[in-house]
Formats: sequence, C-alpha cells, structure tokens
Amino acid sequence: MELSASIVTAAKYLAAGFVMGIGSIAAAYGEGQVASHALDGMARQPEMEAGLLRTMIIGQAITESTGIYSLIVAIMLLMVV
Repeated sequence: MELSASIVTAAKYLAAGFVMGIGSIAAAYGEGQVASHALDGMARQPEMEAGLLRTMIIGQAITESTGIYSLIVAIMLLMVV
C-alpha cells in the first residue's frame, strides 16, 4: 500500500472516532439536561409526574437521535471513503 492510501485510511479512522466522540458527548449532555429538568419539574409538581415523564421520554428519544446520526456519519466515513 502506498503512503497516500495509508494517510487516507488513518484519516478516515481518526475522523470516524472524532465524529463518534463529539456526537456521543453531545447526546449524553443533552439527555442529562432533559432528565434533570424533568426531575426538577416532578419534584415541584408531583401531580404532573405522568405528563412530565411522557414528555421526558420523547425528549430523550429526540436527543438520542444526535448520537444515532453521528454513528451513521462514522459508518459512512468508514465504508464510503
């Protein structure tokens, strides 16, 4: 394998790792914020627990999509490039 092919291979693995690292950190931070604020709301108004729990689950799913998108981009970098 020539040198330029080795550099491209190394770059795509580094880029995939970088994408997954940033994507997972962002998703984890967002999910923590969603859960934190939902629990704050439940502590303040216990009678709203069912509605807040449902909204929190939806928020968690939307926030997790960031991590899934970063996984898709990382797979595309590894397979396509």
